[in-house]
Formats: sequence, structure tokens, C-alpha cells
Amino acid sequence: MLKVKLKVKDKRISIPVPYSVLHVVSFLISSKRMNRIINKAIEKDGSQFIFPEIKRKDLKPLLQVFSKYSGVVLVEAKLKDGTEVKVKL
Repeated sequence: MLKVKLKVKDKRISIPVPYSVLHVVSFLISSKRMNRIINKAIEKDGSQFIFPEIKRKDLKPLLQVFSKYSGVVLVEAKLKDGTEVKVKL
């Protein structure tokens, strides 16, 4: 399970994200329809960036490795205003 912890001022928020949700999100991100929707939204802003097409076969090994390395901290960020973000497997 992916664990996202946020600390903003005096409030702490913990968001658990099950691996099943990550698999569903990977299906959405890798779909051609979603890629077109994202690129159209980016074009409306006038940006030159193009969201690359991600294939499901490229994401599948990444999601399988997540369960092997539980407990590893992926992101840990602290800002000057006291905001903290921590993403842990």
C-alpha cells in the first residue's frame, strides 16, 4: 500500500492508496483516449509540452516491484513554511 502523509501547519493528513487503485490509474493513464484528453487540455493553455504516450506493458513491471520494496520512502519534501510531504511504499 502506498502511503501519502501531508503536514500543513498544524494539520496532519494520511492518505493510504491500495495497489489496486494504482493498477486502475495505470489503466487510465495508458489509454489512448486519456492521452488525447490530457494533450487537448495542455494545448488550451498554450503550452508546447506534449504528454507522452505510456504503454501498459511499461507500467506493469513498475507496479510489480512496488510490492517487493515496501517501506521505501519515494518522496520526502519539507518547505520553508512548514509544509511536509512524504510518500512511502
